[in-house]
Amino acid sequence: MATFVAHRGKAELVVPARATAHEVRPLSQIDSSPGLRQYMTLIEFFGCRVPGGAPKQLASSLKAALAEALVYYYPVAGRLRELPAGRRKLVVDCTAEGAVFVEARADVRLEELGKPLVPPFPCVDELICDVGDVRTVIGKPLLYLQMTQLRCGGVVVAMTTCHSVADGYGMVQILKCILDLARGQPVPAVFPLWERHLLASSIPAAMLPKDEASPTLRTLTSMPPPPIDEPVTKSFLFGPTEIAALRRGLPGRLARSSTVFELITAAVWRCRVAALEYAPDKRVRVTLAKNARGSWKREPRLPPGFYGNAVMGTTAEASADELCRGSLARAVELVHEAKMKLTDKRLREVLDLLARNEYAGANLFDGGFAVSDMSRCGNASLELGSWAERAGGGTPGAGGVLATLSSIYMSCKDSNGDECVAVPMCLPELPMRRFMSQISAVTKVIAISSM
Repeated sequence: MATFVAHRGKAELVVPARATAHEVRPLSQIDSSPGLRQYMTLIEFFGCRVPGGAPKQLASSLKAALAEALVYYYPVAGRLRELPAGRRKLVVDCTAEGAVFVEARADVRLEELGKPLVPPFPCVDELICDVGDVRTVIGKPLLYLQMTQLRCGGVVVAMTTCHSVADGYGMVQILKCILDLARGQPVPAVFPLWERHLLASSIPAAMLPKDEASPTLRTLTSMPPPPIDEPVTKSFLFGPTEIAALRRGLPGRLARSSTVFELITAAVWRCRVAALEYAPDKRVRVTLAKNARGSWKREPRLPPGFYGNAVMGTTAEASADELCRGSLARAVELVHEAKMKLTDKRLREVLDLLARNEYAGANLFDGGFAVSDMSRCGNASLELGSWAERAGGGTPGAGGVLATLSSIYMSCKDSNGDECVAVPMCLPELPMRRFMSQISAVTKVIAISSM
């Protein structure tokens, strides 16, 4: 894997290109969740189609486009603060203080970074802005953008955004706006909408508690991370061949009706539990982060352009013995049943629990695992210009011990050019070897058994 150092220019504060409204914008109960009070990075890699590399004015075009984008996304040019009285509800002060832009260069070629470009991205910290403590969000810029030019003429664009303001879909929407404007598009393809009231609790403010931290926050701050060996990260590709093999291991009706997400999640969850060698009676869970922009969200629908957090968790649970000794079909059914728990009614219940500081969330430290699907967030629509070709990208994912407890699915193309879902997995070395064996078996054995 390539190693390199990026030579960064001075960080510049970019303000909106024109005057914007100075106001206070409320965030939803989901936005204010303790687990989202951190920064999240979206990183995109672009190869060069023409001799000479990127246009010389690319950095200035991106900086100007960022200033223009902040006119439409003006809350992102503001700063977060907490409401008084200890309620821990966040609001955005739309102060037009701006976002951060950094221009950098790295003496490395795009092809040295790996193919396909999936986690672990080499020297990823060199390609993204330094935001300091990623869990400190109050009073800091809400968006950081670094453009790194490579020796081959390729470019890496990394946008780091406060997760309390936007989810993965929202981040792609913001970055697409910046890149489109940099290419000369006069206005955003999709105009942003705040509309956080659509994901607000129905409980009157006067009836809400004022001083108690939520169970989620208490869990995050009081539970020590489990001791683990030095983890390693690998990405596993699920393309047409792997998906077809998984389907062949299911009975006809289930094989036809199961989604790609259900198939992958069931297989990954089952193989991960087996690799970690839990006791047979240990309760194990997989928490699915599902998007309220999806078909299960009926009323009111979230409008196009909504870029706030619209993800809710739902959990499948079993004993380790039931999951690992049972069939893949049973694991798929458990994942499907968990998805079916997501309804408008359940979302309203969660919003009210969040408002009352009673929502405990999922305990990932005790047999838990979380998955989130960014493979359909629209990254493939990101364009930097006719001179460039998107080579891949996604999110580096969580850091620290949380990296071993979660996976974010991303889209990529394999060596044959087939569309794949990349599933990063972070585990200690010995469980990783067992996981690799399990994943290999669940595809190869299923495929052979159907012949």
